[in-house]
Amino acid sequence: MTDNVAAALAYIWIVAIVFLVIEPYNKQRFVRFHCFQSLFFAVFWVVLWVAMHIIFGILLSVTGFFGLIAIPIYGLVGLGGFILWLFLLFQAYSNKEFKLPFIGDLAAKQAGA
Repeated sequence: MTDNVAAALAYIWIVAIVFLVIEPYNKQRFVRFHCFQSLFFAVFWVVLWVAMHIIFGILLSVTGFFGLIAIPIYGLVGLGGFILWLFLLFQAYSNKEFKLPFIGDLAAKQAGA
């Protein structure tokens, strides 16, 4: 498998974990970078959703009508995250090392930049 295909597949988080364990992918810096960026992005995404659920739950219990506003916000955030995920996948497939702010620097450091 070529490096760009492996890097693109790394944006499926379970595949990223496997690639970080098996050779030759765990030795290739480009693949390792995309594996770490994928995993850090997944963690960020889970934390964002948990925070949104907590904040919207509190606001809904306090205001009551906030649920009408929260539903489209969930949809927009979800769509934005999906588009960003597809963009990252495409960048990896195009042999580009696109770095997300903060997450990309952490991934580069972990990959051995």
